[in-house]
Amino acid sequence: MRKSYKVASLLDQLIVIDVEATCWDGPPPTGQEAEIIEIGVCTLEISTGRRIVRHSILVKPEKSEVSPFCTELTTLTQSQVAQGVSFEQACRILRRKFRAGDRVWASYGDYDRRQFDKQCREREILYPFGPSHINIKNLVALLHGLQREVGLLDAMRLMQLPLEGTHHRGVDDAWNTGMLLSKLILQRREAFQTSS
Repeated sequence: MRKSYKVASLLDQLIVIDVEATCWDGPPPTGQEAEIIEIGVCTLEISTGRRIVRHSILVKPEKSEVSPFCTELTTLTQSQVAQGVSFEQACRILRRKFRAGDRVWASYGDYDRRQFDKQCREREILYPFGPSHINIKNLVALLHGLQREVGLLDAMRLMQLPLEGTHHRGVDDAWNTGMLLSKLILQRREAFQTSS
């Protein structure tokens, strides 16, 4: 009961996702594992490239605790995420509120997709997304002719975009990634229209 794919995707909006997970400065403590504690969501209107929604879903961890290292990195604390929803509820929010199963979704790199896939598979939870995923990290490297992929901050600098909010907060990274993807889409659309 992990995947639920539809044949065609709605192309009115694109969903940009950024997750933060429990982490440690070194290996996890015995019995703990990395799991999603925040899902940042940014929706893009495809026709205009405009960012529409900026949303954070805090997720209560079930198999780990937020370490001091994780708090320093993300600003999220154990008491904050303890007030979050379950991972299953978070997946339900993505499906119902954002129609994630019906739309193309994107993330900066493949970590977010793999972490969702892993947690849904292990917990036998319905995967919230459809099959169409865009890896923006790949896209930036390919479209700019880079020799290797670069991190989000380097990509923002490369595209001369301002960083908004706090890096490593899911809601802010999703919003910034949405800005980056919007610029990529609009630039390519303009180049295509000019050459036609």
